[in-house]
Amino acid sequence: MSLHTELLDYVEREHAGALLTPAQLSQDALTLVLKNGVVLTVRYAAADAYSLRWRTSLHADGVELGIDTAPTHPQLATTPNHLHRADGSVVADPLTRIGRSPQENLARMLEALSRDPQLTDCTL
Repeated sequence: MSLHTELLDYVEREHAGALLTPAQLSQDALTLVLKNGVVLTVRYAAADAYSLRWRTSLHADGVELGIDTAPTHPQLATTPNHLHRADGSVVADPLTRIGRSPQENLARMLEALSRDPQLTDCTL
């Protein structure tokens, strides 16, 4: 079973109440539409290599926020994971951690995005 299929099963079992529409599984991603309108695209190449990207109704212009593990910001305390904010800045990742299970990282994302799609109140 692929990691995306495992995450789909997990979301349907544990977080279906947070979703506006059923989760959609494609070849390389899981797409979740939350009740608050956030569209989250989940991509996991491995447990320690992921990209979590989302759009909100606040960003009708196509601005996307995201957390990923590309090793491009070594100065950040959470390297390699980091958060791309709507204003274009890149900061330490306040939610996910390499070493946690993909399910735990996704649960933290769903909870945080349901409360605050901009992640303005998240702390490390």
